[in-house]
Amino acid sequence: MTELVTDSPEDEVAGKPTSVSRITLSHIMTAGDTNLLGTVHGGVIMKLVDDAAGAVAGRHSGGPAVTASMDEMAFLEPIRIGDLVHVRAQVNWTGRSSMEVGVRVLAERWNESSPAQQVGSAYLVFAAVDEQGKPRRVPQVLPETERDKRRYQEAQIRRTHRLARRRAIMELRERRAAEGLDDA
Repeated sequence: MTELVTDSPEDEVAGKPTSVSRITLSHIMTAGDTNLLGTVHGGVIMKLVDDAAGAVAGRHSGGPAVTASMDEMAFLEPIRIGDLVHVRAQVNWTGRSSMEVGVRVLAERWNESSPAQQVGSAYLVFAAVDEQGKPRRVPQVLPETERDKRRYQEAQIRRTHRLARRRAIMELRERRAAEGLDDA
């Protein structure tokens, strides 16, 4: 997503600490959430991840934010009917109008006292938009803990990889089109 944000002084937005927009969304999994194998459908978890990340992005940016991409969605363990799922999200990194939100998915049996275990994770990029759907400036995220600082640095690496991948794909498409090999 191209960021077309102006640089006027009135557009400056004060930074916000990571903890300001951090949330946990919890949900009990039911039979309606299952796939053909009897475990929770990955799409159900992806929606919960997107919901939590969207709430964090909107809270951090102070207004509407839309999902631009989701990457590195990892399902580490199956989730079952009756599991209490906790989706924890926070802003890891901010650009001018975009934010990377990191999400951890944990699950615990509803009727047991054992601790929740991590069952998934994902990284999403959100773009803050105004009433016309145009990109708008977001507050800089201010990492507070060493873990927040590590997440910020890792997010910068992921951003570099996303941009390099996009650039390489566009260059390949342009070369193929120039060679008359466009297979659109």
